Amino acid sequence: MVELATQFGRYGYRRITALLRREGWNVNHKRIERLWRREGLKVPQKQPKRRRLWFNDGSCIRLRPQHRDHVWSYDFVHHQTNDGRSIRLLTLMDEHSRECLSIDVDRKLDGDRVLDRLTKLFTGRGVPDYIRSDNGPEFTSRRVREWLKEVGVKTLFIEPGSTWENGYIESFNGKLRDELLNLEIFDTLLEARVLIERWRRHYNEVRPHSSLGYRSPAPATILPSCLSDFATLNRTNSLKQEEEILY
Repeated sequence: MVELATQFGRYGYRRITALLRREGWNVNHKRIERLWRREGLKVPQKQPKRRRLWFNDGSCIRLRPQHRDHVWSYDFVHHQTNDGRSIRLLTLMDEHSRECLSIDVDRKLDGDRVLDRLTKLFTGRGVPDYIRSDNGPEFTSRRVREWLKEVGVKTLFIEPGSTWENGYIESFNGKLRDELLNLEIFDTLLEARVLIERWRRHYNEVRPHSSLGYRSPAPATILPSCLSDFATLNRTNSLKQEEEILY
């Protein structure tokens, strides 16, 4: 428990319980909570409840995702490298599965880059029914809106200043900042890209998600035993290649 809490410093006892169960420990969250407090580990405070906008008939304005690829959402995150230069992240996720579909990292990201990313995802994964965003010029430009209309994707724009209406991606961005951006120093743009992509894969395949019953959004496929050693070797080689790029 202490080893996992040290490795994932922003995880609470419930996520640590989920990770322990994956490793074969037959424990429940109440026991881990007692041990957690006994060891002096800090339990993160609960997030405050957020208000919602409602119609007079009691129905909520925000469209809730009903199935995979029903509603996607995207947003920008701003950060900087150690030399003070700005970097911009375009985060995109499936609201129903909570899977992070991509994170683009560059000094500048404009509407053309948004279209490039959407084209790649639509080609490789499929086209969602809706896509949700704020009213940034990269999302509301005529070129982007007309292209989405041509491929059959309906746009959902939140009210200005009402970031909670885009709550899924805002929550994801908060986790990205809390668990990575606030903890790492990026000396170069390349280093930021490699570490952010590594975190994205961890978020999708390993990190327990509370709204999914502490399952991962897109857990890694369980391979037959005859292929597990080969998969482990490939993963090790991949990490070595990333380290060689960085250093």
